[in-house]
Amino acid sequence: MRRAISGLAGENSQLQVQRTGMTPSGPAQRSVLPLDRILRGDSSALMGGLPAASVDLVFADPPYNLQLEGQLSRPDQSLVDAVDDDWDKFGSFADYDAFTRAWLTAARHAMKPDATLFVIGSYHNIFRVGAMLQDLGFWILNDIVWRKANPMPNFRGRRFTNAHETLIWASKSPKARGYTFNYEALKAGNDDCQLRSDWLFPLCTGAERLKTATGVKAHPTQKPEALLARVILAASKPGDVVLDPFFGTGTTGAVARRLGRHFIGCERDDAYIAAAEARIAAVEPLPEATLASAPSKRNAPRVAFASLIDAGLIAPGAQLRDQQGRRQALVRADGTLALGDIVGSIHKIGALAQGLPACNGWTFWHFEHKGSWQIIDVLRDKVRADLLRVAA
Repeated sequence: MRRAISGLAGENSQLQVQRTGMTPSGPAQRSVLPLDRILRGDSSALMGGLPAASVDLVFADPPYNLQLEGQLSRPDQSLVDAVDDDWDKFGSFADYDAFTRAWLTAARHAMKPDATLFVIGSYHNIFRVGAMLQDLGFWILNDIVWRKANPMPNFRGRRFTNAHETLIWASKSPKARGYTFNYEALKAGNDDCQLRSDWLFPLCTGAERLKTATGVKAHPTQKPEALLARVILAASKPGDVVLDPFFGTGTTGAVARRLGRHFIGCERDDAYIAAAEARIAAVEPLPEATLASAPSKRNAPRVAFASLIDAGLIAPGAQLRDQQGRRQALVRADGTLALGDIVGSIHKIGALAQGLPACNGWTFWHFEHKGSWQIIDVLRDKVRADLLRVAA
């Protein structure tokens, strides 16, 4: 898939690309999007000019408002290359809050109902951003700690080493239920363990760090591509549109292009735009076979326990048990289980057997097969596979 990479002269540019595969069910869906492009100008104005409810994921790395006072030096008196750019300076907390409200409101306008937003920050700003998210109606799903494997030391020795940053992951509203979360893929890639909310990545260094012709950092706060890959793989699908309001030197765009997603970037600085364009143009997208979404049980066809009986995979009168063999239940012909005199679903009886308010019966109950005990969920997978094969 070819993608043109070029900065636009602002939100009024006529050069736009229509998203393919979009279902034309309303004005927003029929509108065109500036896909795989960097929009030059103020992010709030640019996002406000995008079609409403048109993007699938937002990743925002806004100014942190670090409030640096004076120069910072190492013990050897060499100066620390700290963030002292004008774009990170605000006159007051009120000014920063107004800036935050404006860009979050514009991002919310562009987000689909089931879109989600990641915003990253430090202790200087992330708590104010979190409060603003809630004030605007977003629903916080997680806070994620990026643990830096190689943090900068605290040279003055007056505070703990600042070894992490925080990401807030939020949906557009508390009622959003269909947002993308690639749970199964993340778990499988983490040795079949649920992925935790603390992520360990090094700072952006070495060949990945963009430098100017004079050898200085092209951007003071360039994020590691591994961090963006985790975000994009977790909360989007191939072909989705990822919006970055503070594009900088294009980490989001580079990773999105490599992972088969579209991007829209907003950036004011011409030097950053030029660096981002060159960087993204050099990215080779991964083969489609490596990007296909992992199967999700959440989206798989619904299968009732009675279907296992209908398919002859479990016979009425069979005994089910838990993994340790401490609890047993009798399979009835109608697809219910009997625990003594109590009859109910696999979930209800599983919960009662444990004295718990709820239970996933598919993973709690086991059946005997050739002398070993397996979870009944493998039988549900077999029925699903048969249904999909027939449908094909």
